[in-house]
This record gives sequence, structure tokens and C-alpha cells, in this order.
Amino acid sequence: MVEQKEPPCSRIEATYKAREVEGVLDLYFFRPIGFRLAQLFERLKMTPASVTWLAGLFGVVAGHLYYYRDLRINIVGMAFHVCANALDNADGQLARLTHRESREGRIIDSIADHLGFLSIYVHLTLRYLAEGSSPAICLLALAAGISHALQGAAADYYRSTYLYFANNGAQIGLDSASALRSDYQKLSWRSEPWNKFLLALYLNFTRQQEMLAPHLKKLRDTTSELFHGEIPNWLRTRYRNLVSPTFRWWRLLMTNTRMLVLFALLFIGQPIYYFWFEFIPLNLLFVYLIIRQENMSESLLEVAVKWRDAA
Repeated sequence: MVEQKEPPCSRIEATYKAREVEGVLDLYFFRPIGFRLAQLFERLKMTPASVTWLAGLFGVVAGHLYYYRDLRINIVGMAFHVCANALDNADGQLARLTHRESREGRIIDSIADHLGFLSIYVHLTLRYLAEGSSPAICLLALAAGISHALQGAAADYYRSTYLYFANNGAQIGLDSASALRSDYQKLSWRSEPWNKFLLALYLNFTRQQEMLAPHLKKLRDTTSELFHGEIPNWLRTRYRNLVSPTFRWWRLLMTNTRMLVLFALLFIGQPIYYFWFEFIPLNLLFVYLIIRQENMSESLLEVAVKWRDAA
């Protein structure tokens, strides 16, 4: 059978991770803006890492501006928040545009994202404490923040795995804790403290991902051993058909949903409900998706093992 070739994509689409894993707001707003910014930053000779840190700075400032119970200041914070998201898109697009994707870039991107949302959680908590709320707000914010971190880790893990399986050869980002641990042990705190620190963070992040999705980890390990990165067409097709429909739900656990809900709650002066939104409905969706994805991974693993035994 002749393999069907994918039609050539435009230059802007070449900077996407994959159209099916992008949200609607990303495709029609943030990605086009991010591409223009990436072209500008390319002309300015800026590195993807510098754009990432700039995005993190905008996110931290946005969080601070949410501290004030003044809608006008909050709106300025929203503008900074949108800029942070646009820059967060631009750094990855710049990396793909200039062929400078790297593990270090992914780690720094994760750090910058976490700093921005940490600022939001901390400043919203301080806002309510300054108004005389119970200290229990700290526990609610902490629970919401931990939920956010776990949801984001799982969503990133499933997205990177999808890119590996569905787009054969898209292996960047497909790291395992065992491989990272080996790389980590080779680095010295004395000679390479920054790289070792980054890798320590990334190792911990990857461990969390693998603990959340043990069947998916086993599927990744088994297929890597069997096919050595060259995923056969039948497995690619089956994986894509099973997993693609779930991304409409995984997108709800990504940045844009949180941003839009937070904006709406700031407009009505009740951002405390953002913590409850994170803790209850998003966690319920998170648990449902983990169970569904693990079941799919287990079924695909059985197929891959049967193929190995029949070979």
C-alpha cells in the first residue's frame, strides 16, 4: 500500500506543535500573534529563552495587578496576562522557526509558566487576606495550586506523547525519568550548577507525569523498545483515532480556559471562585480524563504486545 503523504504546511503552521492539539483561541488568536512576534524576535536576534523569561515577567506583573480590588487595575492585569500568553506562544514558535528547540528551553518555559500562575495564586490570596478573609483561604489556594500543577503536568505528558505517536519522528519532549536521572547524575553542582538545577526540576516534573499515567508510560517504553522511534502506520492511525477526540477536553485543563474564567470572575469582583473552579470541576474532569486515557493506553499496549508476539 502506498503511504499517503501529508500536504505541505504553511510557514506559520510549521511553528505549531500540531493543529489538533491547539485550542481554538490559540489557532485564531495567540498563534497568529505569536508568529508575528517570533518573526520580530528573529530579526532582533533574540533567543527563545529570553522571550520565555519576558513572558514570565508579564505573567508575574499580571498576578500582582490582580491583588487590587479595582477593576481598572485588574483590566491592566488582564492585558499583561494576554501579553504573557502571546509571548508564551511566541517563544516556542521562535524555537521551531529557528530550529532551536531544546530540552533546556522546555524546562525554562515550564518555570516561567509556573512563576506567572504562582504570582496569580499568591496575589489573589493576599487580596482576600487583606480584606479580612479567614486564613483558610490559604489552604484553598494551596489545594487549587497543587491541582493546577498536576493537571498541567498530565496535559503536557499526553500532548507530547500524542505528538510522538501521531506525528512520527516528533520525539522532542519525549523524555523518561530513568534517562533524565542518568543525565542528572553526570552533571556536577560545582561546574554546572544551573544546568543541574534545571534538570533536577525537570526530573521531578517527569516523575510526576509518569506516576499519574503508569499505563501510558509503559506504552511509551514498550513501543520505543519495539519500534525504536519509527512508529508503524497502523499504530499511528489507531492511536490518533482513539486519542484525538479527547483533546477537546484536555484543552479545558490548559491555560486559556483558566485565563478566561479568571477574567470573568475579576469582572464580577469574585476571583475567589477561581480557586473553587480549579479545585472541583477541573479536578473532576482531570480524574475522568486520566481514567479514560489509561484505559486507552492499556488497550493499545495489548495490541503492541500481540504484534510483538506474532512477529
